[in-house]
Amino acid sequence: MAKATARRLTASKQSKAKAVTFGVCATSDPRVDAESRTRCVNIVEMVADTIAADVKMPDGSPVEVVYSTVLIDGEKQADIVGKQFRDAGVDALVCAPDTWAFPQLTLISLLSQLPGDIPVNITCGNSGPKPGVVFAHAVNGALAQTGRLAALNVGTWPDTGMKPKMTDNTAKALIDWCHAALTYAGLKGRRVVVFGHDSMGMETALAHVLPTRRTFGLEIARLDMKLLSDMLNKKAYDEKELKKLRGWVNRHVGERLDLSQPDASEKFDQGLAMYLIMRDLLEELNAVGGGFMNQLEWGSDRRGIPLPICDTAESLFNSTFDHNGAKAALPFATEADVQGLLTMLFKTWLSGGNPPLFMDFRKVWEPWEIQALAKKNNVKFGKKDLWAQRGFVDGDNSGSASFDWAATPGAKLSDIMAGISMPGAELYYFPGGGNSVTFITPGGIEGIAGRLAYSELSGMFSLVWDEACTVAMPDKLAQAVANTSNVTWPHTFVVPKYATMAEYKQYAPANHFHMTWDLPPARLEHWMDMTNVISATPWQARPGFIEGVDRPIPLLHVLNGGSEQAKLLRAKK
Repeated sequence: MAKATARRLTASKQSKAKAVTFGVCATSDPRVDAESRTRCVNIVEMVADTIAADVKMPDGSPVEVVYSTVLIDGEKQADIVGKQFRDAGVDALVCAPDTWAFPQLTLISLLSQLPGDIPVNITCGNSGPKPGVVFAHAVNGALAQTGRLAALNVGTWPDTGMKPKMTDNTAKALIDWCHAALTYAGLKGRRVVVFGHDSMGMETALAHVLPTRRTFGLEIARLDMKLLSDMLNKKAYDEKELKKLRGWVNRHVGERLDLSQPDASEKFDQGLAMYLIMRDLLEELNAVGGGFMNQLEWGSDRRGIPLPICDTAESLFNSTFDHNGAKAALPFATEADVQGLLTMLFKTWLSGGNPPLFMDFRKVWEPWEIQALAKKNNVKFGKKDLWAQRGFVDGDNSGSASFDWAATPGAKLSDIMAGISMPGAELYYFPGGGNSVTFITPGGIEGIAGRLAYSELSGMFSLVWDEACTVAMPDKLAQAVANTSNVTWPHTFVVPKYATMAEYKQYAPANHFHMTWDLPPARLEHWMDMTNVISATPWQARPGFIEGVDRPIPLLHVLNGGSEQAKLLRAKK
């Protein structure tokens, strides 16, 4: 017998993470006729093609989708498909049964060969002839009994015909789950980079390194701001690119760039240089997000040498474009707010790459208060004016505001930039100078506003969230609202869908909150199930389940006293 030798791996300079890989398969019964088995294989291909067509990584690149034509009738076929999926590096599994099968011999045997936390989806038609839906309930019940999370999507496709097509609603439910699985699996082993230490002493923004690693599989790399100061002094950036970036800003902002303060042009260029420096450091570390402390040491502490603020840099990271053209939004938090960064990161991935908005949870305008201000300014309003009838939050912060939020989704770059001004920094806050970014977000943008929170009691994260929309009001009134806080900062007027203003202002988990547009609640809920994050929606008006909006509550949760109780039990386990 020949002596076995070790295999040396070839050296590679490739360090980028691979795209998330979905594996699609089907179970069956060896007694089923050949025609029905061919139909099963066709359904597997249909499901795989649906995922491949509609699920993208946040940078717009395609996910990997593989499927097996081996129907899992029993243990031997489970072994074959298990090897296929391990070799393909499958990160999330979709089983699409169309016939009865035996749970332990098929899907359960397959899952025993894959990672214990791999996301599992069972998508089936509500079929009668050879009931895949009966198998789906049997195996989902078996998995729930063992404490294994699975998502059941009992959808619709024709009971007969060799190449059935799923309905749009079935596909939507599947795609929502896939985006959650993509976010869950795709961020494991990735990292964010935070420049500076604790966020202005804000306990609600601390880098909870161990819980973040344990819950999300994310690493938090921390770099001292001295490195940035040194690189800025050394001009460790491409000076030609800095000129290109400044020219781009001059072209699109023009006279709305305020250079009236002392040394304003030079300080603004330093802020732009910081974008290039931090961008290159994030690329070097393959980071998926970042944050910059700024206050107090960088720009505010007069015991040192205050440096210019980096608002423009932070906005550029969170935007879907810069001076080089279209790019992926890279979630980036001002004030080194790590929980804010994580909130934006997860929601950007869940939405397929939509730009996040970082805001102070600033002034809550209750209906009576905004109505009084409107009357004072001779602004008329009626029952159709949502801002007057429901009230709103003035989302307002000096940094991190994505440029995209200066216009409606899909707007042209020129239209977005036309609404942006860059006033001089408020020197009593930021004696180092530089320029802020400001705009007023248009009304009618719908999405989800919320924020992660951490509890030492449970060792778990929660997400306080609600569906929300932005509102616009007459310019005179909008300016009056902006002037009650910091007029030189961005303003987004946010109305939650279910929370009253009395509820909203009491249950904010921190002083920052974050909104992402076009994010279906079902995706967020599936992701919270996978990560075991508690869904915190203490709004009296919101039902526990809204059909067509929410994902169905997993059977695992139902059998264990509800979602919150089940998540607490899973955390202990």
